[in-house]
Amino acid sequence: MQFRPLGQTGLNLSWLSFGASSLGAEFRSVDIQEAMRSVHVALDLGMNFIDTSPFYGRGMSEVLLGVALRGIPRDRYLLGSKLGRYDKAHFDFSAKRVVESVDVSLHRMGVEYLDIMLCHDIEFVEMSQIVEETLPALEKVRDQGKVRFIGISGYPMNMFKYVLDRAKLDVILSYNHYTLQNTMLADLLPYLEEKKVGVMNAAPFSARLLTNATLPPWHKATPFVREIAKRASDHCAARGVDIAQLALQFSIAHPQMATCVVGSANPENVRNWVKWADTPLDTQLVAEVQEILKPIHNWFYIEGRPENNDPLPTA
Repeated sequence: MQFRPLGQTGLNLSWLSFGASSLGAEFRSVDIQEAMRSVHVALDLGMNFIDTSPFYGRGMSEVLLGVALRGIPRDRYLLGSKLGRYDKAHFDFSAKRVVESVDVSLHRMGVEYLDIMLCHDIEFVEMSQIVEETLPALEKVRDQGKVRFIGISGYPMNMFKYVLDRAKLDVILSYNHYTLQNTMLADLLPYLEEKKVGVMNAAPFSARLLTNATLPPWHKATPFVREIAKRASDHCAARGVDIAQLALQFSIAHPQMATCVVGSANPENVRNWVKWADTPLDTQLVAEVQEILKPIHNWFYIEGRPENNDPLPTA
């Protein structure tokens, strides 16, 4: 396992981190014992950062993490959670809820502090509230020692500039934006470096788009995007490679991104990811796949309030 510095936090994160959304059965039903075993496998294989949120399973992920981490020395792992999103359409970024949410997360997971606390999916609300109310309240919580570092997470790329032009953050978490198909996060790196912000990437498979699995009903990929992605997958298969392996290897390869968060309630998946991470990246195959994906390069979709998003591409 390789480790990289997270901005100026002093933290060194494993280049693969464990995403605990799966513990909340967020995307499929799970076997609870298997899900908790996935946490132990991840830690045993060197993943030192765990990412969760009260939104995942509406508290279930944090509760199960608290059980899974019981008895494990606190210095064996770094732990991050989020606040502000609590259900599909329930958002509360008020200063009062910031304080309450941190305390509830600490209680659920049985820890005295969180290494990272992120404002979750801020694109769904008026972002001026995040700058004027949420982050100042979170800074006070940080001063109390309940969280060490603070930041934001979400899907649209322009929200990072909106907040960072108006406030100071320690870290950001972006998902689906540094993959074989979409590299918009890399384009933002010079700006993030200038702002001295630690960068965390997530979702190398782009919600299964870059796998051989059937896309879930909620996936927003258009028929054209699905068709091109299938061509890329078939090309990898013809070369004897699972496109998921190539996708994961590509997403962890960028040296300026401290980590890539990926999660599963299946311990075998976690083992496979670590094995893939230790396998040399086939740069020729990457070039071939990205040529196939060129018609949908940097395709994305609208998430949250339309005004909080970049203009849509044409694909």
